[in-house]
Amino acid sequence: MNKLRALGVLCALLLSSCQEPSKEKVSSDIENRDAVIVYEEYKKPEPTTPEGTEYYEPKVPVVGSALNGNIPSDAIVLFDGTSLEGWMHVQDSTAAKWHLNEDGSMTVADKTGNIRTKQEFGDVQLHIEWKSPLPVQRDGQNRGNSGVFLNGIYEVQVLDNNNNDTYVNGQVGAIYKQGPPLAMASAPTGEWNVYDIIYHAPEFNEEGGKIKSGTLTVFHNGVVIQDHTEIKGTTPYIGWPKNPAHGKGPLMLQDHGDDSRVSYRNIWVREL
Repeated sequence: MNKLRALGVLCALLLSSCQEPSKEKVSSDIENRDAVIVYEEYKKPEPTTPEGTEYYEPKVPVVGSALNGNIPSDAIVLFDGTSLEGWMHVQDSTAAKWHLNEDGSMTVADKTGNIRTKQEFGDVQLHIEWKSPLPVQRDGQNRGNSGVFLNGIYEVQVLDNNNNDTYVNGQVGAIYKQGPPLAMASAPTGEWNVYDIIYHAPEFNEEGGKIKSGTLTVFHNGVVIQDHTEIKGTTPYIGWPKNPAHGKGPLMLQDHGDDSRVSYRNIWVREL
């Protein structure tokens, strides 16, 4: 009996040692985990007063609110409803031929082609408003289809998806053919939608290889639908994303070529 009891105690000890890591290993794991991110400014002796963690320079610029149709004072206005002077057609660089409307909006002129800004940008905050037309025409990808292209090559989809299903990575608010939106927050067909977009461009090395992906954060009518989503490359209709090296680029708006009659207004950017 004593031998059996001793054998049982030995087995219990062995099982316990297998299940519980040593204190030294646990301590080592915690130290390694905490050491992954190191902030240089916090290596100095820790302050002992509140003032030790406060600073007053540089001053933060005052730009005003962007609510209720206001435009921040540091924004670059790309379209205010009075002129298409800042835009041109992509295919031949001629003046934009889209319709300029009395209500301060512009509407796609079917089969005239995509238009782009004359100015080029890198990282930006973009505000743009759009609406699909009434009466409703067609369905699927042919109903109120357009697109907002950052850097001229990365598309955030514009589409009338109200009672109109399509592939989810091509629906309204998608990073086209890459990332479905987190939610659908569309206004009723024929009413104005708002996109507020934060775009960070990808980075490339001297050889043209991508070393950091770009990202998109998109608010659709105040709802987060893309949350710092990685841009995997270009957004083609057919094929995988590509990653050509590039610098700054234009904002481009799409003529889908199917009588989409999508309208835009109140377009501005803040360079980040």
